[in-house]
Amino acid sequence: MKDTSTKRIGLTHSEFQRYSRQLLLPEVGLQGQERLKASSILIVGAGGLGSPVSIYLAAAGVGRIGLVDHDVVEFNNLQRQIIHGTSRVGDRKVLSARDRLLDINPEVDVIVYDEPFTSENAEQISKPYDLLIDASDNFPTRYLINDLCVLTGKPNVSGSVLRFDGQVSVFWGEKGPCYRCLFPDPPPADLIPSCAEGGVLGLLPGTIGTLQATEAIKLLLEIGTPLIGTLLIYDALDMRFEMVKLKKNPECKVCSENPSITQLIDYEAFCGVPGQDNDRSGRILDWEIEPSELAKRLAADEPIHLIDVREPHELQISALPDADSIPLGSMATRMPNLDDTEKIVLLCRTGTRSTRALHLLTGAGFQKVMNLKGGINAWARQVDPTLPIY
Repeated sequence: MKDTSTKRIGLTHSEFQRYSRQLLLPEVGLQGQERLKASSILIVGAGGLGSPVSIYLAAAGVGRIGLVDHDVVEFNNLQRQIIHGTSRVGDRKVLSARDRLLDINPEVDVIVYDEPFTSENAEQISKPYDLLIDASDNFPTRYLINDLCVLTGKPNVSGSVLRFDGQVSVFWGEKGPCYRCLFPDPPPADLIPSCAEGGVLGLLPGTIGTLQATEAIKLLLEIGTPLIGTLLIYDALDMRFEMVKLKKNPECKVCSENPSITQLIDYEAFCGVPGQDNDRSGRILDWEIEPSELAKRLAADEPIHLIDVREPHELQISALPDADSIPLGSMATRMPNLDDTEKIVLLCRTGTRSTRALHLLTGAGFQKVMNLKGGINAWARQVDPTLPIY
């Protein structure tokens, strides 16, 4: 990490007032606050984790904050992405976040990157920053950030959330293990649900994101004991924190003495990120059916077996009356009871889980199976507006 201890950037009178409670801390003081002002942090993701991270870092007086995100504010973001408000729905996330941060603290410099974070631009974007914060929501970006930080020698303050559980650690290849030491390879897409599929308690990103911001401040000020070589696990339901010690993997593909990864690559092909709906043979898009087309076929009494692969509690929110419930996790065991000669249409909330179910069925030899494009939310938009969208 770049040494900012010798940089003396004076504080304005308003900054003395703004940061007075921090200036009273001997671990911070005037020199520490000036160091924060001279520091820079790149936050990848302006969503659930990026919201509390950026808010508290701006409030703390980190001089330059970079925000990377290539998405717009959606209504279903507001339950957890507290940096955005209802009036900003439809706006670019980085612009919404920048306006909020500058309202919190106009003394900081907020730089936005409204573009995907990829192997092509990651090094250039991250170059001016002292450390990176992984506030992403997908494995391709997570592995890219890890590899980038190892190759450039920068610390990676990593956080993740799902349902009621969260994790925080500092991965810094020069001083301890990196993310790949713990998880060497990206997982298959069908093994790990995303927050969009598995859900997340709205407060959870606030807890984890605040912890990430705390770790970043500790690193910049070189105080306390950062979570280098330690994984902090948080269980919100039981209100329990656990600390797991991590060891550097001498065979790590990227941070070992003889790494096999020496340049950045993208991982979409391995992880199946949203938007990559084709299977390996490129068939899935050909096997999708639009909600309007399915409605026409059902109205014509075409024999179609509807199968909803969502969890049972989701059916209380919205459901098609004639659909059978077979949760995705039960599909493999229920498959022998299905008739492979009948037409089957699979559906879920947005089409992601039903795509995975389609992979299972086609892999087992089913030929007359289709996926409802966009899921029941798309059905609500195109066919039955009385159904809620969630």
